Amino acid sequence: MHINKKIKNLTTILKKKKIKISVAESCTGGLISYNLTKSPGASKYFEMGTVSYSNKSKIDFLKVKQKTLIKHGAVSAETCKEMCKNLLKSSKTNIAISVTGIAGPDGGTKKKPVGLVYIGICSKKKMEIIRFNFNKKLTRAIIQNKILIETVKLVKNHIKIL
Repeated sequence: MHINKKIKNLTTILKKKKIKISVAESCTGGLISYNLTKSPGASKYFEMGTVSYSNKSKIDFLKVKQKTLIKHGAVSAETCKEMCKNLLKSSKTNIAISVTGIAGPDGGTKKKPVGLVYIGICSKKKMEIIRFNFNKKLTRAIIQNKILIETVKLVKNHIKIL
């Protein structure tokens, strides 16, 4: 199924079930928020989105602990978890999503290569942090679109437990 159809299907479900969602993005730069809000009626399910690219914005707006960033780095399960958990708390939505990673083409290391991404999804019932290793040879845009596709799948699965 084409990504636009998948997003349309997801937004229809969110509207129908009256589920509010919020998003904290880093390496996707607003792509998830854009795709969730490009259809009319997005205000029925979309509460807020933030692009927190720098560590400072993660600390100031998402309340990620500086200690977490120093110990684990911005691209880590621990940072992704704090982004998600704190966004859920501050936005008061049913579901919060967080994304942090290295979309490339630069910025990767042996330990954290281009294509390493963490997607977090949480609600009052469950918290999931999923690690992805997308092929580092893919372009930045393709990695970002793969993150979008995986996020849509994760949200759809998470809705089932609400």
